[in-house]
Amino acid sequence: MKSRLASLVLLIAAIVVLALLPALVNNYWLRIATGALMWAGLACSWNMLGGYAGYINFGQSAFFGLGAYTSALLMGDPLGLPFFATIPAGIVVTAIFAIIIGAPTLRLRGAYFAIATWAFAEVLTQFVNVVGFTGGIGGLNLPPFLDERFFYFTMFAAAVLTYLVTWALFERSRFGLKVKALRDHEPAAEAMGINTALVKLQTFVLSAVTASVFGSIFAYWVTFINPKSVFGGDITDQMVVMVLLGGLGSLWGPAIGGVGLFVINRLLWMNWGDTAFYIAILGAAIVLVVLFLPNGIAGLFAKRPAESATVLDKAVDKLVGNGEGGHS
Repeated sequence: MKSRLASLVLLIAAIVVLALLPALVNNYWLRIATGALMWAGLACSWNMLGGYAGYINFGQSAFFGLGAYTSALLMGDPLGLPFFATIPAGIVVTAIFAIIIGAPTLRLRGAYFAIATWAFAEVLTQFVNVVGFTGGIGGLNLPPFLDERFFYFTMFAAAVLTYLVTWALFERSRFGLKVKALRDHEPAAEAMGINTALVKLQTFVLSAVTASVFGSIFAYWVTFINPKSVFGGDITDQMVVMVLLGGLGSLWGPAIGGVGLFVINRLLWMNWGDTAFYIAILGAAIVLVVLFLPNGIAGLFAKRPAESATVLDKAVDKLVGNGEGGHS
């Protein structure tokens, strides 16, 4: 009880500090804070499928890019829609793509699924490169709006909403138990009456549309996008490393890894004017996590008693022990 109260107090304090941050720092540091919030949200979006469901997605940047390009196209000529009207459009477009791609690829497991999602992202990148309405490799410009506070609070709201949804769905609901059950042992989960195909697709779509929201905000924030800046494979790579470093399948792990690695990246750029060394840091982080922190940084603070039941046992108790039958 005391640990929960302490965690709640710490969370409220963090939200208050973040809400007051624009009044405490200049625009340069506010821009860095905005980027940190974006990466924390993107890492959380990847963790929904990769951490909670156990499906390693190497094509998450495709959904980030879909959100960015949808907003850029709708805000430009001849439509000229307002920014907030383009976010729902990006969500719809991304959800359609996620359903089309997810339905067949989620039948695969392990490296086969990872390769399939990577291939989808590459195909989409090449398509955007060659078609005319996307601007090709020249990219697209968005109407400039030079208000760092607006983008900070927009990114802040998106990140808070992302973590609230993650907490509600994956940590405190029956849906989260189903997702974790299929991750631990999919055949057993199916035998217990869980419609794993539907649950996987729902998780995949939720993960995709979350990334698209951050893509929409990012596009308006930087005012110019091209295929490499929003579809690049390094975007997904960073999400993966951030989640592994922070804690795979945990709520706060993506926030720890996302904020930590992004701030390191910016500090390297500030001191050396180049982030090439950042790649070496990513590699070293992966090695250290594999060797010494298999549960990530968040695992250092988590209580994992050896005698506790597995997630699948808990799911069985709640989903079957209470009389639930048939597919959900």
